[in-house]
Order: sequence, then C-alpha cells, then structure tokens
Amino acid sequence: MIEVTANKTHDESRQGEPFAPFVADPVKHTRWFYIESYGCSMNFSDSEIVASILNGEGFGATRNCEDADLVLLNTCSIREKAEQTVRKRLTEFKKLKESKPGMLVGVLGCMAERLKSKFLEEEKLVDIVVGPDAYRSLPLLVEEAESGQKAVNVLLSRDETYADISPVRLDSNGVTGFVSIMRGCNNMCSFCVVPFTRGRERSRDADSIIKECTDLFNKGYREITLLGQNVDSYYFIDEVKDKRITFAKLLENVARISLLLRVRFSTSHPKDITDDVLHTIAKYENICRYIHLPLQSGSTRILQLMNRTYTREWYKAKVDRIREILPGCGISSDMIAGFCMETEDDHRDTLDIMEYSKYDMSYMFVYSERPGTLAQKRYADDVPPEIKKRRLIEIVGLQNRLSLESNKKDIGKSFKILIEGDSKKSASDWMGRTSQNKVVVFPKNNWNLKKGDYVIVKINDCTQATLLGEMEPINQNL
Repeated sequence: MIEVTANKTHDESRQGEPFAPFVADPVKHTRWFYIESYGCSMNFSDSEIVASILNGEGFGATRNCEDADLVLLNTCSIREKAEQTVRKRLTEFKKLKESKPGMLVGVLGCMAERLKSKFLEEEKLVDIVVGPDAYRSLPLLVEEAESGQKAVNVLLSRDETYADISPVRLDSNGVTGFVSIMRGCNNMCSFCVVPFTRGRERSRDADSIIKECTDLFNKGYREITLLGQNVDSYYFIDEVKDKRITFAKLLENVARISLLLRVRFSTSHPKDITDDVLHTIAKYENICRYIHLPLQSGSTRILQLMNRTYTREWYKAKVDRIREILPGCGISSDMIAGFCMETEDDHRDTLDIMEYSKYDMSYMFVYSERPGTLAQKRYADDVPPEIKKRRLIEIVGLQNRLSLESNKKDIGKSFKILIEGDSKKSASDWMGRTSQNKVVVFPKNNWNLKKGDYVIVKINDCTQATLLGEMEPINQNL
C-alpha cells in the first residue's frame, strides 16, 4: 500500500514520536507514562489532554518506553497504513511487557473504538482501550487494569468532553499550539470512519476557547491553530448571554486577543466555509491567508459516490470565491486515487481541478477500504492496486510541479515570518512560515532574535517544499 504526503506540515512530520511534555518532578511523579500519537492534528491535541489528566494523577512523562509504567498509543483509523503501523508498535510493546512485569499498554483514539475486541481478546495486545471521548476515565481504567481486568471505555458523548481541561503542551516549541474547538463530524463521507469513531458534531463553549487561547498568548505562544474535524461547522449557543456564535465570529474573537497572535484553522469542508469566514480572514491581518480545502476527487460522479455533496463546478466556484475575497491566499487539498469505480476519465478530472486550483501543497493517498464505512458496505473496491499506484504517482508528480511553480512565484517577494525555531538542517538558520503556510528558511546572521519574534524575509530562492531568503528585523510591537 502506497501513501504519499507532499510538503508535510510540522505536526504531521512527527507522527509516532514520543513526547515528554514537562520536566519530571521525582517527588510529585511516582509513576511514568509514555505516549505516541498518530494521524491528524486532533490526535496530537487529544494527547495533550491525556497528559494533563495523567499529570493530575501523579504520572510523569518519559521519552523512553522502557522506563514507563504505562505505554499509550493514540491511534488513527482513517487509512490502512496507519493501522498497520500501530499494530507493529503494539507487537513490539507486547515483547517489552514480557521483560517488564506490571507495565500496562493502552490504545487510545479511533482504533480503540473500532478494534477493541481484537486488541483485548483475540490478539491480547493491550490492557486498556479508551475511545476519544473517554479520556477522563483513564485513571480508573488504569486501576482496573492493574487489578488484572481488561479495562474498556469507548462510549461517545453528545457534548464537548474536555472544555475545562488545560492541556499539557507536548514537546512544544513554545511558539505554536493547537486548540480544539469542536469534535465529531456529521458529513458521512462514504470513505470515512470519523463519524463512527468520533461521533456527531458538538462545539465547545466559546468562552473556554478564548480563555485557552489568551492563556497561551500570555505564556509566549504566537500562533494558534483552531482544530476540528470540520471547523466551519462550529456553532455554539451561549444561553446565558443569549448569543449564537458561528465559526466566523469565533475566529474574529480569537484574532482580537492580540495582533501579535497568528491564527490558523483546520480542517474545512468545502460546503461549509462561508463568505463570512472569508471576509473575517480578510479583515484581520493576523488571521493567516491559508485554507485547507479537501477535494478528494475532481469527478462529479465520484464525488457523488463519496457523498461529498458538491460537484466539480461548485468546488471550482468556491476556489474562485476564495481567490476573489483573499487574493494570494494559500490553498492546499486532499486527493484520493483509485476510489471505487473510478475510471481514467474520473482520474483526469482530478488532475484537471488540481491544475485549475493550483494548490500550494496536497496530501495524496490511494484509496484504502475502511471496514464499517458506507463505501465498504455499498461498493466494491474494484480498482486494481497497480492502477491506483500509477494514478497516485501522476497526482504526486503534478502536485510537485504545482508546488515548485507556486514557490517560484514568491521569489523576489517579502513576507512577514514568525520564527518557530532552528532549521532542521542547520542551527545557523531560522525556520518559520508565511501566512500562506509555506516553510521559509533563512540565515540568522547574528541578529539578536529568538523564537516567537516576527521578521520580514525577502525570498531569493526556493525548492519544491521550501522558500529560502534573507531577513530584516521589524518592530515587534507592530
């Protein structure tokens, strides 16, 4: 199975890495946990909530799984490859348990809900299974598992579950952070397991979101990404204040915390992103000009089979509207190659919309059938693997060209960049991103700057994935 991601964002590039969210206190912490996260940004955000809950119960974090009393994998079910990776890790942890009696292994997240029986009873890989809405019960489940019971809680909630929990920021750079604003999804795309593993949409109290974002800003964070399976569906009714808060209004309220706080969001469903949201972005300079607008397929026929509720013409009109209201806005997308019954004409339709939209980057995958989805129940996975692979290679090749063309257009331009840290390749270079979410690398040149500072960078060269430039410092109070 081949899966390709072009121009990974910073969070997606660290999948599976352990996190040590704080300096452990040997007096306060008598037990140790180790956690790995896979999948979407929401899973990484959820792991920060889990860390907070465990921290309150006397658990400290460790980067070394061999030192842990509790090993947790926060899992993703959206593609087959993710599940294969998690199974491999669980087998490795099972062997580790044999040499360390008393160590517990738990599975969190989407795979927990979907494969609880297999993990616990058939394959005997884990001691604890916890669904995305049940992390508050983790301390009790640990107690059950320690007594020899198999501990499970995969119940889904009708309400936002964690609004009052202050997440422990896992392995944070201290500059960028995630804030979850809603959970679940009502869209029922035929290929997707999310509605079954995370439940229906429910939005978090708006005041708690503003409070968390303000707290992060006061702690030195300078960029917030608002997270949800479908952020544009955010809708909260404040009965006390008799107010109805849409995503556009929430976005505005977060932007008004400070002009020094950059705001991003992910992910949008094309049918739900409104003109109100686009005009709000246009109104505030600190709301980043970047929208992730998943296409999945450029064929109207395939979009109908996917239950995406829009046509190719409608999607192109949405791209036009974004370009009209937000000139220069960065747009990225998702593409699935080889969905059920996809023909060569359907595939060419996808390539055509990619050319039309001129995506800055994309996340591209072959279709992998997910048990329990509408597609699995209704359609045959009938596109041969070699054809899926060839179509994916063509999609990736086109996106690579589009990404390079997009980056070349930025040569000679200057951008306001938030310094996020050292470049991965050299400690003598800084790394940051443009408002359009493009990675920029530039020399430090002995300027007295630090992470969290803003600079103006003039782009003088590029690769397919990175802009290269030289900087001039700007007034941090601007």
